[in-house]
Amino acid sequence: MLRFLSRTFESAQTQTKLGSAAVLQSFLFSDSVSSGFVGRTVMEPKLYRLPPEVRGMTSLDKDAFTQTITVPALQVPTGVLNKVVKSLKKSTLQCPGVHRVVPGSEESSSFRLVLLDPQRVSSASSFSEAEAEALRSFGVSDELRQYDLKLTYDNLKTEEVLEAVLPQGQDVTSAFSRVGHIAHMNLRDHQLPYKNLIGQVIMDKNPGVTCVVNKTNMIDSTYRNFKMEVLAGEENMVAKVKENGVTYEFDFSRVYWNPRLSTEHQRVVQLVKRGDVVFDVFAGVGPFAIPAARLGAKVLANDLNPESYRWLQHNCKLNKVESKVQTFNLDGRDFIRGPLRRELPALLKGESAVHVVMNLPALALEFLDAFRGLLQPEPTCDQNLPTVHCYGFSKHDDPEADVVQRASRSLGFPLENKCSVHFVRNVAPNKDMMCVRFAVPKDVLYCSGETKTESSEEPAPKKPKCEDAPDLT
Repeated sequence: MLRFLSRTFESAQTQTKLGSAAVLQSFLFSDSVSSGFVGRTVMEPKLYRLPPEVRGMTSLDKDAFTQTITVPALQVPTGVLNKVVKSLKKSTLQCPGVHRVVPGSEESSSFRLVLLDPQRVSSASSFSEAEAEALRSFGVSDELRQYDLKLTYDNLKTEEVLEAVLPQGQDVTSAFSRVGHIAHMNLRDHQLPYKNLIGQVIMDKNPGVTCVVNKTNMIDSTYRNFKMEVLAGEENMVAKVKENGVTYEFDFSRVYWNPRLSTEHQRVVQLVKRGDVVFDVFAGVGPFAIPAARLGAKVLANDLNPESYRWLQHNCKLNKVESKVQTFNLDGRDFIRGPLRRELPALLKGESAVHVVMNLPALALEFLDAFRGLLQPEPTCDQNLPTVHCYGFSKHDDPEADVVQRASRSLGFPLENKCSVHFVRNVAPNKDMMCVRFAVPKDVLYCSGETKTESSEEPAPKKPKCEDAPDLT
């Protein structure tokens, strides 16, 4: 049901976006150019004809999109200009980068021309009764004039340029993830011949974007990074982003960062209270660890990727929480069986909540076996058992049941009716990201016998590090 609702919501969003774009296209794009007119002559609302030579273009030629068209206009005295524009707001021209009020004739500086939408106004009779009455009250003639308007590449939206350039009948994408000054795209095979043009258009149409990259392979499950190529702009991969009030810096080409997880980061961090203890097993550059520390939690954060570890330390200093966060460069299973196991006995006897965050959705469920037999049995009564937030991908028809079953298998303990599952996001067709949350059962923590399995695909860990990193600023 979650997957169905997600698909339905995304479909509705897409249809809404396409509907909005169609309004502008009906004004700009047509098969013929409008005819001229004088006075009350009716004007056909066909204005802009895409030059056929742009179809199949692989190197962007902005001048090829330039055309001069004709639109209706009213001559308005400057003394009542603002009142007239306000009264005609439904009939004035709305086009990106085009001013709806332009100078009149050179002979008279006391008049301006108000450009009108040719889809709504083709003659004086096109005005509504209220608009016509407003013109009469302001002493403005309803005689339409013609104005030659120059439309250029700058007046077109990203989607409109790409639809004009790419072969007809093929999917057009202008979607990207924004990471600081970097626009990250996932182009399809049929778009690759036009990749540099697409990159240039994305950069031109999105202020602040100075670099456009395309992912060239799948995310590596070990270090969670991927290869990319620069399509347009500078090759500076060190990004600076702000998420939920926290600033992060990192080399986007060497660490994992997904801006679509901002809401999920915030959701989990809001469960943390001052004085709690957080173990972040796959911490990345700190999107869980640093906000939790800022809330007053004690944090132990780990990542196997040396670059993520380095930028994690840098971001702790950047946000002034280095004294509240211990950082480690270990394999996830070794972190659980090392630092976490050393700290846990004392925490079980305390009152502060203990959270274990495991955000490596491709593999994290397999690491749950590291909790089997983690501690030696002790005669205790009530214990402050740690709460695990473990992420996983699922392609199953019932993703919630799937992740619970896999978590149970890894733990060696049935979690049905003993956990909660949160739908995070749909990452691809028939592939969902889920988060299963549960308290580690005593029967798992204190079970006897062989507990270590070899399900991890991470390489052998490097020498543990737990120290301050050099200042990267």
